[in-house]
Amino acid sequence: MTERILDLRGVSKAFSGNRVLSNIDFAIDAGEVVCLCGENGSGKSTLIKIISGVYTFDAGTVAINGRNYAKLTAAQSIAEGIQVIYQDFSVFSNLTVSENIAMSYRVHNRKRFVSSRFSDALAREALRQVGVELPLNKEVEQLSVAEKQIVAICRAICQDAKLIIMDEPTTAITQREIEKLFEIIRGLKKKGVAVMFVSHKLDEVMAICDRITVIRSGEKVVDQSAEGFPREKLAYYMTGKEIQEEPFAFEDCGLKPLLRAENLSRAGAFEGVSFSVCPGEILAVTGQLGSGRTELAKALFGLLPATSGTVFIDGVETPIRSRQDALRNNIAYLPEDRLSEGLLLNRSLGDNFSSAIIDRMKNKFGIVPERRIRDLSVKWMEALRMSVKPYTTVASEYSGGNQQRIVLGKWLAADPRIFILNCPTVGVDVKSKSEIHAIIKDLAKKGMAIVLISDDVGEIMTTSNRVMIMNAGRVVFESDTRTVSASDISQRIVGAY
Repeated sequence: MTERILDLRGVSKAFSGNRVLSNIDFAIDAGEVVCLCGENGSGKSTLIKIISGVYTFDAGTVAINGRNYAKLTAAQSIAEGIQVIYQDFSVFSNLTVSENIAMSYRVHNRKRFVSSRFSDALAREALRQVGVELPLNKEVEQLSVAEKQIVAICRAICQDAKLIIMDEPTTAITQREIEKLFEIIRGLKKKGVAVMFVSHKLDEVMAICDRITVIRSGEKVVDQSAEGFPREKLAYYMTGKEIQEEPFAFEDCGLKPLLRAENLSRAGAFEGVSFSVCPGEILAVTGQLGSGRTELAKALFGLLPATSGTVFIDGVETPIRSRQDALRNNIAYLPEDRLSEGLLLNRSLGDNFSSAIIDRMKNKFGIVPERRIRDLSVKWMEALRMSVKPYTTVASEYSGGNQQRIVLGKWLAADPRIFILNCPTVGVDVKSKSEIHAIIKDLAKKGMAIVLISDDVGEIMTTSNRVMIMNAGRVVFESDTRTVSASDISQRIVGAY
């Protein structure tokens, strides 16, 4: 008989009278991989925090390894073998691979000192179990995103993990790295370790999971085998609505390019990149991480200026050597990491919306009237279809989808003519993703020239009229999206052609 690791029955949770989870049943067995799906705000994070002992539950029962808990603490959850790997992996950048992997062992066993020899042995054995080699003495800040993820998995293994919860584990890794992660998960499964895989990407879910559980508005709506799961229905189960996106249509009226680049290069990042974007066009730029796509985006915004080549705006040669140069030429940039690069997390919605144009909002006394911030906030909250909250609410209190809208609004307030969007829907739920796509298409229809950096082939096919693929810093393919298939793009991204 299969060992049951986790068994939740009728679990409910409310905050200040607001019900977040209602009567949730959820179970996972040893060696089982279960996908947990749901929109941002659906209750996924609350459920994970209850399982990990961060939040107490108001009603229901929680059993781990056959032991019932009326109240579960984080220490008890860890002692039962539950480990959570969050999107940021929670690694210590200034510590070595070995020190990071051994950290949980030290904390759990209350050891103030552990010899480097012991830490190395612990780390080496954990890496052996996942079939990966990493330099033990290398500081984690020097590792790739995928390598940091492996360190987090190894740290969980050192704690004799019985259930590993992975929160959006494929958000920032390449296709080859995803395949390696899946190989590791399959290895964990064979050893009897259960995995809860939190993701919005159905292709990945179907490739790795045994069972799919969907929660919506705090209630479980689906819990069934991944085999035979109706792929086309996932968005409906998550949102309660049928979500269909129309492909983006660009009418080429013989317009001159608004943005044109000729032979842009930056040593070690990209070389000889040429392209153009007309008003009303959406050019998708894709490629694996390390292909040069993000470096190109940052060059166009002056954050990592090109060292050679030429940029033309409206046919006029326009050097972009700094962020100020870009802003003067009505170029905006939405960064890939909204939390560290795009948002003022602990500042109000109004402060965020006004941050890019604060100098324009000052009156003759050099003061920004509160009324102007309020009016600006109301305007962009309505335009971006955001949930109604006071404009004084801090950005950290919004969901991922709404946080991305805040960054969009911040730059749209600057009235750009050229908008560079770096992975604008990473980590947002399916409904918010569709709504952000609609906003992007509408901006293009109003005459904005848009460069969309993305590794989401579905997003590329529905939200752009042209695609440019980069590999090792060079453009290797370019096509109208109407004349190329999604599978062709996918294979070219990984270098299959």
